[in-house]
Amino acid sequence: MTVTAQNKIPITRIQFPEIKLLTRDAHKLRGYFGNLFKEHSPILHNHYEDGSLRYRYPSVQYKVLNEVPTLIGIGEGASLLPQLFLKIKEIHLDGITYPISSKNIQHNQQQIGFSEELQSYSFETLWMALNQENHRKYISLASVAERKKMLNSIIVGHVLSLFSNMDIMLNPEQRLMAMTQLQEKSTKFKDNTMIAFIGQFVINAHIPEGLGLGKSVSRGFGTVKKL
Repeated sequence: MTVTAQNKIPITRIQFPEIKLLTRDAHKLRGYFGNLFKEHSPILHNHYEDGSLRYRYPSVQYKVLNEVPTLIGIGEGASLLPQLFLKIKEIHLDGITYPISSKNIQHNQQQIGFSEELQSYSFETLWMALNQENHRKYISLASVAERKKMLNSIIVGHVLSLFSNMDIMLNPEQRLMAMTQLQEKSTKFKDNTMIAFIGQFVINAHIPEGLGLGKSVSRGFGTVKKL
């Protein structure tokens, strides 16, 4: 489906306010629910029945925001989440059963695409900006200004990747520009120590609140909040 650059997309957010988890537990939510509903749709875990990867921006994202387990559904994921998760009575993680008696559910249309004005955002969770290749390049840069320029370019690339996966086409004159104010953080990811970032950025683009940018967004990384 091809849509215009000034499009609104459906987004559903489901939270379980009675349960308190750590931010790093988001991958456990993904594993639990992905396995529980693996017969329903590949968008819940981004794998097809034969085990092959679904190379698309994740339509369902699992996060822990302010200690609260949170699921974000975008596009087809927005309609799928309520069908499945309204039935959930308990969650099992690491041998612990968490009973659920209440859920907070929000469903709305949010704007996505090019913006004539700069929009301000912050990262609610760590932004995994660097892959193996550009990690080496980032480390090799001597000055703070060079590193910041690189991160500005990377975040534009991540937003363009989001748009592309949402079938949003920008006109040739609609060029994105970004400016970041970020701090480096060290994080463990799949037993490796990685550089990640937290902070704010401005960009001439509409990004729906709650979506992730960068690597491992289905596990909660890079969650964007509008300022």
